[in-house]
Amino acid sequence: MKVHILDDWFDTLRSLPCFAKLADHDVTVWTDHEPDPERLAKRIQDADALVLFRERTKIGAELLERTPNLKLISQRSVYPHVDVAACTANNVTLCSNMAGGGTNYAAAEMALALILASYRQIPQQVASIRAGAWQMGVGRTLRGRTLGLYGYGRIARALAGYAEAIGMNVQWWASEDGRARAVADGQTVAASREAFFATSDVISLHVRLKPETRGIITANDLAAMAPRSLLVNTSRSGLIASGVLEAEIEKCRIHAAVDVFDNEPLRDKAHPLLTHPDVLPTPHIGFVTEDEFDLQFSDIFDQINAYAAGQAIHVINPEV
Repeated sequence: MKVHILDDWFDTLRSLPCFAKLADHDVTVWTDHEPDPERLAKRIQDADALVLFRERTKIGAELLERTPNLKLISQRSVYPHVDVAACTANNVTLCSNMAGGGTNYAAAEMALALILASYRQIPQQVASIRAGAWQMGVGRTLRGRTLGLYGYGRIARALAGYAEAIGMNVQWWASEDGRARAVADGQTVAASREAFFATSDVISLHVRLKPETRGIITANDLAAMAPRSLLVNTSRSGLIASGVLEAEIEKCRIHAAVDVFDNEPLRDKAHPLLTHPDVLPTPHIGFVTEDEFDLQFSDIFDQINAYAAGQAIHVINPEV
């Protein structure tokens, strides 16, 4: 099959063990991002299969109607960026391993890194010493503070272990089912949603972005957070209602560490989440490690080989 891989910005996949799984295919790797559907369609005209790097490229009818040779889209996890109905209408099979194959430890480690960097002012301290100054301020200790984890999934549970190892207290909030599982596991669940936001020194979001979770974090939630508390988002920007975080940050009341944005790549140097001194931004690198890529794309390449063998797996739209 002719396989096109989109958005491999640093041409990383060729160097990973999993890439050998594509040895029997004709592979093209695109190392830049092309958001325009018409121009992207011209690039991938001969593609039988398209490999996606998470949500880096949106796949809709405008693209699919211009790629008549395309038979398969292979990716991993949730797919809010893919128009499934348009895939079906254009006879394109969408395969995505929703089970995920295990905990994304890279994302959990990234969340911990953002918490530590924010509390100890690491980016600012580095900038200060490089500028020829010395200390620029006084950080805060995490031991004894409360980490609030929103979403009772594998990444959040891994982060909870890290937090407890450095002496933090952990409390939870999640869907009704998630809270029930947390209680059954002997975890501390906040008395109410309002109490969760009000009594957590650090809140980290760990929820999949789906239609029912879009905008799940509201202005009222952020307003309930204590002064100088920290909101960490390594999951998806769309979990927070549009414009709400920017508005709250402008009040200079809470802090934020964000790895995800509404529009990516975000290159607007004037964007408030990039410029405000109370925000620590990183360019969606929570899952960007060689180890995590090898795990994720091993699944994706297995899907391509299964499809080529006539035994498609992890099919989202079996009606094709």
